[in-house]
Order: sequence, then structure tokens, then C-alpha cells
Amino acid sequence: MEKKESMAMKKTESIFETIPQVFNRAVDKNPSKVAMRTKQLGLWHDITWHEYHDKAKKIGCALASMGFEKGDAACIIGDNSFEWVMADMAIQCVGGGAVGGYATNAWQQVQYVVDHCDARFLFVENEEQLDKWLMFRQNAPLLKKVIVWDTKGLLAFTDPMVMTFDQLLEMGSKEDKENPSLFKDRQAKVTPDDLAVIIYTSGTTGPPKGAMLTHKNVTWMASAVDTIIKIHKEDNVLSFLPLCHVFERLFTVFIHIKFTYVVNFVEKPDTVMQNMMEVSPTVGYAVPRIWEKYYSNIMIKMDDATWFKRFVFKLALKIGEKRADRVMNFKSLGVFHRILFSIAWFTIFRKLKERLGFENIRVAISGAAPISKEVLRFFQSIGMNLIEGYGQTEGTGVTTLSPEDKTKFGTVGIALKGIDLKIAEDGEILVKSPGVFKGYYKSDKATAETIVDGWLLTGDVGEIDSDGFLKITDRKKDIIVTAGGKNITPQYIENKLKASIYINDTVVIGDKRKFLSCLIMIDEDNVAKFAQDNKIQFSTYKDLTCDEQVIALIDREVKNVNETLARVENIRKFTILPKRLYEEDGEVTPTMKIKRKFVNKAFKDLIEAMY
Repeated sequence: MEKKESMAMKKTESIFETIPQVFNRAVDKNPSKVAMRTKQLGLWHDITWHEYHDKAKKIGCALASMGFEKGDAACIIGDNSFEWVMADMAIQCVGGGAVGGYATNAWQQVQYVVDHCDARFLFVENEEQLDKWLMFRQNAPLLKKVIVWDTKGLLAFTDPMVMTFDQLLEMGSKEDKENPSLFKDRQAKVTPDDLAVIIYTSGTTGPPKGAMLTHKNVTWMASAVDTIIKIHKEDNVLSFLPLCHVFERLFTVFIHIKFTYVVNFVEKPDTVMQNMMEVSPTVGYAVPRIWEKYYSNIMIKMDDATWFKRFVFKLALKIGEKRADRVMNFKSLGVFHRILFSIAWFTIFRKLKERLGFENIRVAISGAAPISKEVLRFFQSIGMNLIEGYGQTEGTGVTTLSPEDKTKFGTVGIALKGIDLKIAEDGEILVKSPGVFKGYYKSDKATAETIVDGWLLTGDVGEIDSDGFLKITDRKKDIIVTAGGKNITPQYIENKLKASIYINDTVVIGDKRKFLSCLIMIDEDNVAKFAQDNKIQFSTYKDLTCDEQVIALIDREVKNVNETLARVENIRKFTILPKRLYEEDGEVTPTMKIKRKFVNKAFKDLIEAMY
């Protein structure tokens, strides 16, 4: 009996692969093909798959020679770069758990992650990140070495605990020559059920939790995404979202080694738009705030255009919207509409997409948070196939995706092949698949609360329609029950409000209250332009938010949304927040999600004043 069970387990394991297996196959088949591109001193430089593997091997050998054991963790903190990815790959190939950290994290947050995951090594980008370690070095006894890959400003710095990336490569090269089978031997010991990465959740409801993803989780997900949207080896992507987030990690690391397309790293976080135009990727992906920003910028520029250009753009957009509405509701497009859209495409949309760097995008994905229907509709209207996906870190990033040729408004697509999806009695979305994570590091209780009988409890409420498309209605814990006993889904209302070019984000309030109110974060660029156009004088952000004309502007936007809502869902009062929200202040996550509990507490007086 035991022998049969053992054979069954081995058979199941053989279905899945490890990161080293997928990585080595990619290198063997494409040694001289470009794997990554990076921009330095104004020029793009190519990195081949052979070079990728060579450096990962040297890093892995160096770590092993310094006592890095299978199952140990190593942290990486910095902006997206080939050094980040090579360190990530090396750690996983020698059997360790790679742990990313946000470059924007304060030193206390870095300390929390390093301490919580018992990190043995810490890779940091530059002097700024190294300074964070220096703040808590006395409280990180498990760390053996800190490795810096950008040494500008550190040429005179010496510390026995610190070494440069080049020194690490040199050490690895020496170790590889003395022990040529080391890297291969360590790779061979990795199994599909071993830990590959620990990804810390953004901590919207409390301290971040470390989600443990196995080699089986990530390699399976890399293949599963291809069951909905086809990935090609000729594809080109731009890497700019935080690499410690599962969304970017999938495309820059896991799906990348599976399909061997080219990953291009942005120069800096603030050069995304410029680099987008230079690279012109074929697959685009971003969080909603990025797509909203593009949409907002287009609208600002159109407002500044001549009356003729504005007229032509609005006419073309109306044609595009009619096409999008039919296509995204699975209705056929008549010959007349096809001809009209072709004219709009060649005269307006084609040039617009070229200026944005979107001309080659075959499919673009919005994920990590809900996107407003209006923004999604706009991009579909100009002929860019922007689709929405849904998932969470605990499910290795993706649960559903809209097919490239069959996207439906108001939904987040269909389940990837191999994923079981069901709705619990209370409306919660439950997921079962090989992508469901191993659990939370050092938290059996939280794991038991999240995985029940093999099903991942997502915490999201939704429904599945007759076509198999999933619709998200809200977060289970965010549902508002008014004093009158009415259940309200704030996310639906918030998304409608965020569709305004003058509103950046919102928090709807009303739990156990007589009516709904709202805290509003303005879109600073658009509201500032409105102020300039209307000769409104202001010197600070607070001045701008308190101006009567600005308040009247937002009031009109809120009233427009109220007209589309049921009376019980109407926003009766709102307050514009007089300050920007910052990650450093704990008000938003690194992916710009608002921390509701924190905001409700921090602005309690403003909320109470509305009631």
C-alpha cells in the first residue's frame, strides 16, 4: 500500500517542473538569443540567455560556498534590473527561497521582511538601500553578507559584511572552476514541492504575511496563463512594476523562462512612458493606476488641442465606443461600423498609439486591483486590446483572464485551464488549482484560515455568469451594511467615481450609518490644469483641495455618478482629502492600494464631520 502511494506521489510530481529545469531548457535552446535588455548611458544593451545563465551560476556558486543551504532565504531590494533577476534565479536554482522587497520601503519594513523570513543574504541595489540595512544591522544576526550591485557613492566604503556584485561574481567564478558540478548538483536536488519564493502581501489589513510559492506553483502558472492568452517567443515586454510583486515576477521571471521572449528593464521608475515609446512592447501589463494615468494624460492633451482636433478626436472616439460596446458584449460588427472604425483607426488612433508606444501591443492586461469600466472601454475604443485579469498572491497571481478575442465588460474573464472556481453560499470566490500556495511563512493559523479542504478562500465576493465569466462585486470584509440594513458594495461605487479624470481614488463610508459618504483623493494633474484654466490661485496642495470651484467641480462629478446608481447607493456627502497619500505614511501600499483601516482612522475627524 505504502509503495503504491509513493509511486502515485512520484507520478504526480513528475507532471510538474522546477525553476532550474525550465531555466536550463530555455538556455540550452536559445544560448545566443537575447533574453534581457537594459538601458545604460542612453544606450540599450543586450543580455543573452547564455550570459543570464552564466551570471546566475556564478551567484549561486558563491552563495553555496558561503554556506547558503537548501531551504534558506535571501532577500533582494531595489528597482527592476538584470542584477535583481539574476540574483532571484540563482537563489531558486540552488534550492533557496527568494524574497523581494519594495525599493520604496522604509528601513523598518525592510527589517521586518529580513527578520521574518530568516534571510541569510541580502542583495541591495545602491547606497540608499544599503543605508536601510545599516539602520538595523545589529538586529539581523542571521545575515551573512550584504551584496550591492550599484556602487555609486560607495567607492570609499568598506565593511566586512558588505561585498559588491562584481566581487560576488568573481568568488562564484573561482568556486565554479574548483567545483564544476556544484551548481548542477544543487539544481538536481530541487523538487517541485520545494519553496521557490516568498512574496509578502501588501499589508492592507495588518502586518505583511509571507506567501510561500513552490516551484510547482510558479512553473505551472507560467504554462496556465498561455491557455487564455497566447505568449510567443518573439514577444517583447517592459519590466517596471515592482519585482517583489507577483504580477511583475510572473512576466519578468517565470513566464519569461518558459517562453523566452525579451524582457526590457526601464531606466528608472519615472522613465516608464519614455521607455515604453522606445521599446514598443507586444504584451503590456500594469496596475489600473498606470492605465488611468495614461487615460488622464490623453484627455488633458486633447483639452489643450485646437477645436478642430478636439472635434475629430471626439467623433473618432464615438465610433470606437460603438465598436467596443458591440465587441465586448459579443455582438457582431456590421460592415458600415467596420469601415467607420477603419477610417478612425488610420486617421486618429494609429498615430495616438504610436505616440504612446502602444502600436505593437497585441494584448494589454490590467491586474492587481479593479479598473473602472470607463477606462477599459476607452482603450478598447481606440483599438488597444486592454483586458482585465483577477488573482491574488496566494493563487500565484492569476485565477481568471479575459481571452484576447472575447472580452466582456464588467467581468475579469474566465478561469485558466486547470483551475476550479466556485462561489460559496455567502458569495465568496473559492479557488482550487496547482497554483494555490503552500501557506504563510511562520503562520499555520493564517494558512488554516485561508486554505480549507484544498480550496483557497479569496476574501472576494463575486458571481459566475452563464458564459463562465467571473464578476467581482467586492471584498468580503469591505461590504457596507447601512443603518437601514442595506448591503452596499463600495468597490462598485468607487470604481465609478474613479472613472472621472478629476478623481484619483476614493473610500466610500457608510457602515452602520444612515447614508453613504466618501473621502476623495483628487487627480492632482487634472485638477491643477482645471485651476489654471479657470485662473484659480493656489500655492499648496491643500489650497487646491479647499478651493470652492474645485469642490464644485468634484460635486458635479459625484452627482453624475449618483445619477447612475440606486438611491440607497448615492453619495450624500463627500470630503476632499487635504493631503496626498503616501506609502511612507502607511496610507497606501507600494502598489497604490489604499489601506482602508488606516485611512478611516487617520481621517476619523473628517468622516465624523460629514455625519
